[in-house]
Amino acid sequence: MIIQVESVRKEFKSKITSNFWRDLFYPTFKKVNAVDGISFSIQKGESVALLGPNGAGKTTTMKMLSGLIYPSSGSLKVLGFTPSERRREYLMRIGLVMGNKSGLDWDLTPAQSFQLIKKIYKIGDGEYSSRLVELVEMLDVSGFLDTQVRKLSLGERMKMELIGAILHSPEVLFLDEPTIGLDILSKKRIREFLREVQTKYAVTLILTSHDMDDVEKVCDRVIVIDKGKKVYDDSLKSLVDGYEKVRYVRFIFDTKPDEKILASMGKIVEKNEDFYIFEVDPTKTVELISKVSSKFDVIDLSIQSVPLEEIIEQIFRQKR
Repeated sequence: MIIQVESVRKEFKSKITSNFWRDLFYPTFKKVNAVDGISFSIQKGESVALLGPNGAGKTTTMKMLSGLIYPSSGSLKVLGFTPSERRREYLMRIGLVMGNKSGLDWDLTPAQSFQLIKKIYKIGDGEYSSRLVELVEMLDVSGFLDTQVRKLSLGERMKMELIGAILHSPEVLFLDEPTIGLDILSKKRIREFLREVQTKYAVTLILTSHDMDDVEKVCDRVIVIDKGKKVYDDSLKSLVDGYEKVRYVRFIFDTKPDEKILASMGKIVEKNEDFYIFEVDPTKTVELISKVSSKFDVIDLSIQSVPLEEIIEQIFRQKR
């Protein structure tokens, strides 16, 4: 196993507010379990998403895995190392990107930062040149290498952050909200890049994100965390397949239909002046479309599975 996490906990002290003067001279604290006895293992080359609501413990888990903070108890190993020891041999074999923090110097150009990374990680000239050319081409950022980082757009900066994190060919890549705040095109390019790098080089990738498209496009396995505890751990396919028994058909009509007749044809789960959405068994989707279309003037329709966001929400509701 590349990553082995066993009964890991992380406690933080949280100040209890009561009275200004009492708090000033006699502050009191309570313990908060950000991560509460979590266990999982990850094999080489896996692409795993850590999901959960705000405060679930995702980022705390990521920080423990990368060595930024230490666990309060439990055992945590990555590549055979204890991350919190921050040994050089370990740091040389991982990469880390945090969407809300910059890893590149804002006063330097990306090209200058990459030269600094080359020296820090002792990357050979030939390997450095070929690797940089490949990554720059994959993300289409050749025109921004000599632009000061502070002058780059958020999307271009994040692409450079990714190149900086991958330039030394890490075996494990930690990504905390890598597409946060980006436009649609930048997100699409970064997702394609991450998937290509992960599959081409068998990089073990661990991702946290609130954007379900990141998960669907980049990851094959999902670990769901809620209130510091693991509530789900399986392949993304298994998660989605469990909800394949339902389809949602959205109809848009030329003129507003007779709702009583429409309701007699199936289960309406959502409606407004412009559309009606039916919940239907996948085997009866064609039958429903045929019935509705024969009675009313349908100008558009779409068929959807249960959105991943809704599946995750249902998991939370079941476990609480």
